[in-house]
Amino acid sequence: MENWRKTEEKELLELGGHLLALVTWAVIAAVLGLLVGLVGVSFHLAVELATEARQAHPWLLLLLPLAGLAIVGLYHACGVREDKGTNLVLSAVRGEAPLALRTAPLIFLGSTLTHLCGGSSGREGAALQIGGSIASGLGRRLGFQAEDQRVLVVCGMAAAFSALFGTPLTAAIFALEVVHVGVMHYAALFPALLSSLTAFLLAQALGVSPTAYAVTHIPALSPLVLVQATVLGVLCALAAILFYQAMHGAHDLYHYLFKNPYLIAAAGGALVVLLSVLEGSGDYNGVGGHVITAAVAGNALPGAFLLKILFTALTLGAGFKGGEIVPSFFVGATFGCTVGPLLGLPASFSAAAGIVGVFCGVTNCPLSSVFLAYELFGGAGLPLFAGVCAVSYLISGYGGLYSAQEIVYSKSRPQKRV
Repeated sequence: MENWRKTEEKELLELGGHLLALVTWAVIAAVLGLLVGLVGVSFHLAVELATEARQAHPWLLLLLPLAGLAIVGLYHACGVREDKGTNLVLSAVRGEAPLALRTAPLIFLGSTLTHLCGGSSGREGAALQIGGSIASGLGRRLGFQAEDQRVLVVCGMAAAFSALFGTPLTAAIFALEVVHVGVMHYAALFPALLSSLTAFLLAQALGVSPTAYAVTHIPALSPLVLVQATVLGVLCALAAILFYQAMHGAHDLYHYLFKNPYLIAAAGGALVVLLSVLEGSGDYNGVGGHVITAAVAGNALPGAFLLKILFTALTLGAGFKGGEIVPSFFVGATFGCTVGPLLGLPASFSAAAGIVGVFCGVTNCPLSSVFLAYELFGGAGLPLFAGVCAVSYLISGYGGLYSAQEIVYSKSRPQKRV
């Protein structure tokens, strides 16, 4: 009887502790979601205005080398000699390195300049850095314990991603999954999800529409379609490997050829300008959202994914700012639209599957990829999209966009990696 009473008292105390944690994190996550969401919306608008300005004044492309010099100079003036990008955010979540609050305005301005002058980059990777640095800076200044600061960084990442892209479930799960692949700290699930949803609602209220694509042809589930989708998943993994290897290779080659970061930025900007002039369409500068939409509708040039990989690697490898996620969407959509029909699959479905398949391969985040398919394309065909993601995760190896990412478990056996 005495033991039963002690057990009951212990359970009541634990319940009280959990309720207190729920209320505390609800307040913190909601406030952080509003703050980071507001910055995320501002960043979205800044990039949109920069893109419109570049399209209205094509000569701005010629200023890309100067923009690169300005970005390097801005970072050096703020005491940042080596910018590790999103890798630094992942290290901050693990408590390995501090994340300075000044990262937020630096990546904000640097990404806006990159888009204004036609560099090939996205926004969501930059958003992860913006949200993470704001949350980390606030946590330190308000005296949060180290473990709670790590949760705050996850919340900031989720809120910024959600505000910018309009996929709150994907944003929350991605912020949890990307740091330690195979191990998720579920203690951060509630605050991350609440921050993400808060930022999403704020963005909607301020007129930022969520990203979504209309898939026109989704095949019915059958043994043949499963085989075709499996092969598509393998090919998406190979495209993902090509993408992240090109990203790392361009960075290493720049630093091998030039020791000065100003020379790297100028050379990279000049190369992108030259390629843009030779290519002529402008489809590979900036985000290229219209190309993704066209691919999901079933229209893409066969070599578009290769050109986007080249443009993005030359841009971000030279030190320009932005993100790698939307470029991976571009690569996946145009690649899937090209190879899917060769396998007997509809072009529209294959482009959509290519988006989530390549995203999964470069980020090593299969759960996030399945949620992404649901939020981008709706529930139709979700088992097939999930299958493509699962295959791509298995085949894409242990590399990825983020060198600081830890893949804890083997991809082929239920055991930890040695």
